Amino acid sequence: MTKRVSICGSTGSIGVQALDVVSRFPEQFQVVGLAAGNNAALLAEQVLKFRPRVVSLATEQAARDLRGRIGAVAEILVGDRGAEAVASLPEADFVLAAVSGGAGLHSTAAAVRAKKPIGLANKESMVLAGELLLRQAAEAGVPILPVDSEHSAIFQSLAGHNRPEVRRLILTASGGPLRSVPREELPAVTPARALKHPNWSMGAKITIDSATLMNKGLEVIEARWLFDIDPRRIDILVHPQSVVHSMVEYIDGSVVAQLGVSDMRGPISYALAWPDRLPLDLPPLDLSRLGQLQFEPPDAARFPAFTLAYRALELGGTAPAALSGADEGAVAAFLAGRCKFTDIAELCADALDAHVPEKVTSIEQALEASDIGRRAVERRVGGRAP
Repeated sequence: MTKRVSICGSTGSIGVQALDVVSRFPEQFQVVGLAAGNNAALLAEQVLKFRPRVVSLATEQAARDLRGRIGAVAEILVGDRGAEAVASLPEADFVLAAVSGGAGLHSTAAAVRAKKPIGLANKESMVLAGELLLRQAAEAGVPILPVDSEHSAIFQSLAGHNRPEVRRLILTASGGPLRSVPREELPAVTPARALKHPNWSMGAKITIDSATLMNKGLEVIEARWLFDIDPRRIDILVHPQSVVHSMVEYIDGSVVAQLGVSDMRGPISYALAWPDRLPLDLPPLDLSRLGQLQFEPPDAARFPAFTLAYRALELGGTAPAALSGADEGAVAAFLAGRCKFTDIAELCADALDAHVPEKVTSIEQALEASDIGRRAVERRVGGRAP
């Protein structure tokens, strides 16, 4: 039976790779909706290849550009409402939520309201409003399947086991492009240097988050809600080879790990085909050639950003959303040359300290808390140079 798929964030890294997977299995998948930001040229190519019924772009200008490229091939919508419509198409059997940042929360929530099974590649949805979304998904009876490589690895390592027997979750981290850089050199790190990830090809924001280890902190928050586990039972382990994607330790001391090559098409395909697997043509994992796998604890003295996530979870309510927004603001400031690399964690800590948490009762409230965190950073940074 063909699974009909909507993809929100189709022109981003995850969306492009998801469409690559879909193209390899035309009998199993049909694309019915695509939502993107402003990349009308790439979306036009995707529309002409996959022929979805409905597509959406962020702005009217981008939509006009797309109309000039594809004519009447698909219905074209605009803005948040357009993305929400793509995420809730009546004919869609599955929605891949791959819009980056807090902008993806509305479409993820729309998919939940429409009772669509979701492949979640937008960690901010869980960070900003995880408790609320998971409760709504449970009430709707729809699964939210993780697409992030680490959470997919945990999801796979939990399969066939009893949840009460889990002792802890272990999220692995590559350590990013600056893992071995001495502490005294970190303030002088340039955006170009921080963007050179050794293992993964990702967008600028998530690559900088990998360099600061903030991405791992945000993944702790995501894991807390996805797997309904106390944050004190979620640990981080730096693993430079990115072969062991994450692990689950059980109460008898057994550790179940998911290993694989560093290619996001693996976790994407697992979510798309779940509970089945697809025969991908990825290169086999050759452990004998690797020879050695390294593991080490994260260095909180050099990379304190990840510790803020545990603090935000302890504060509760809107605190994780404020932290996420502060990180967006701080990373943007760093990429624009308005603050130092080491300022990112400090700015986020200050924004978290200033935030007064409230219980999350709506998507709008979560987004406003994120905006509060971002604005707090922007006020601190202003127009100053590093």
